[in-house]
Order: sequence, then C-alpha cells, then structure tokens
Amino acid sequence: MPAPLYIASAEPVVSFDSSTILLASSTPETTTPPYASGSPSLAYVDEEAENPPKFSTVHEERRYLKHRLAIAFRVFAQFGLGEGVAGHITVRDPVEPDSFWVNPFGTHFGLILDEDLIRVDHNGVVVEGGSNKRLNYAAYAIHAEIHKARPDVLCAAHSHSLYGRAMSATGRTLDMLTQDFCVFYNDHVLYSNFAGLVLNTDEGKAIARCLGNKKAALLGNHGILTAGPTIEATVAWFVLFERCCQIQLIADAAAGGRGVPLVSIGHGEAQATWEAVGTTGNGYFQALPLFQVAEREFNERTLLGRGVVASS
Repeated sequence: MPAPLYIASAEPVVSFDSSTILLASSTPETTTPPYASGSPSLAYVDEEAENPPKFSTVHEERRYLKHRLAIAFRVFAQFGLGEGVAGHITVRDPVEPDSFWVNPFGTHFGLILDEDLIRVDHNGVVVEGGSNKRLNYAAYAIHAEIHKARPDVLCAAHSHSLYGRAMSATGRTLDMLTQDFCVFYNDHVLYSNFAGLVLNTDEGKAIARCLGNKKAALLGNHGILTAGPTIEATVAWFVLFERCCQIQLIADAAAGGRGVPLVSIGHGEAQATWEAVGTTGNGYFQALPLFQVAEREFNERTLLGRGVVASS
C-alpha cells in the first residue's frame, strides 16, 4: 500500500490581499488595520441561535440527538447526497460515549425515523436498533476511529456526493474563491491514499490522523467528510463543502477555457472571513434553515428549527 500523502491546503493561483494595496504616501505599518472589512465578532448572532439546547439528563439528550440525526438524513436526501447504499452520519451517544448512532445499512436517507437508527460500539458490535440492524462496516471503520481520536466530535458525516467525488479525483484541496469557501480556510485536508473500500480500522485511523483538528476532508478518489461538535454544524458544513466543490470545478473549467488563472482571496481576508463564518456557532446557525425545511417531513415546526420550542 503506498504511503498516504497529506495536504493541508492548496496555494491559490492568483490572490489579492488588502495588506499589499497601499496609498502613495502610506506604509504597511500605518494603513492596513486588522479586519479591514470590520470585526468578525459582528457576525455573531446570539447564544440561543449558535448553540444547541441543554438537557437535564443524558437520556433526554439521547432522545433529542436521535431525532436530530433522523432529520439530518432528511436534509441529505433533500440535497441528493445519497448514492445507493453508500454514506453515513454518526452521532456519539451521550449515555454510552464509547458508542455511536448511525443509519442502518440499506435504508434510504429519506425514509429514516428515530427508531430505525442503530447504535454501534467501538468494537463494531450493533448493540441496539430497529428492525434493520445491518451495519455498513465502512461506517464503523472510519467513524469509530474519528470519534475515538476526536473527543470534541459529536457528529461525523460522509457520503459519495456528486461534486465531492469529482473534486476528490483532482488530488488537491479547495482554493479560496468566494466568501463561503473561507469557512474551510486552513480547515480542510486532502487524504490522498485510496486503498479500496474502507474495511480496515487501520485505514480509519489514518483518515482520522490526516483530518487532525480540521472540520472537513477530501478523501482521494472517494468523497468528502465533515466532523463537528454538533449535528447541525456537521450537516451545514457538508452541504456547503459539496457546493464549494461544485463551484471549484466550474471555476476551474471556466478559467481553463479562457486560459486565465483563477483569482483567489488573499490570506488575510480569508483568515478574517473564517473568524466570522468558520466558527462552530456559525455552523450551527447556518444549518437551522435546512432543519426547518426538513422538519416538515415529521409534521413539525419549531422555533428556528432548533427542535425544542414549537413555532407559532
């Protein structure tokens, strides 16, 4: 097996950074304030909008998380992120944290209910679930290792999405092309080693090592993966990562056809934008409209789509 190549980020072809644009009578030390477009703190919404609800018992939290996971699968279905039986989203169990909830193998994302979910321990044993207790072993091999390596990760998501798969074959990470891309500035990696279907936990360990403390990964010749401290942020990041892959491919084709380089966002601007929209709180908030729409499939409508207070 060839040694995997880990790439943390790709250099843009052309970038413009406001710190390099100076007036005739100015110097870099005096003309470029930090955050030229305003403080990233101004993008903060509020405590309720950027954080999940808290519960008095872990069993209450378990019930809530299982339902949020079922809704997350409806979001994936609505965005066409499934491909046959491939793909999985896992959530660490708050009652027994050395286990996680995942979709049963062979059930369509758009049909999953709370009671269909299965709980799998870190040895790959299905300990409880619905009538279909089949486990996609690749889900265990990848996700168990991520959950073990990253105590901060509540949720991890992977599927064989259309543009994620196409981007994963380019052997590179994303350029910072638009504001939305900056959510992943210095926060996504390329795992270039494709060794076949992931049926070995050693491969899962290698993916977890490559992911490190980042929120997203391009799995070479395979697809994309996101991980985060909430179900909502993980889902929002996955949907956005997929869309960024699509935009990157379109922009590459357009620039290639014209024979000109892409224009990428400068490092200073990208960092400031990440500080505004790349936070876990912002990821949680960005997901709420997606959950509001998906709630309809359960005949629900909650305030902001947070799943706790009915909306009038």
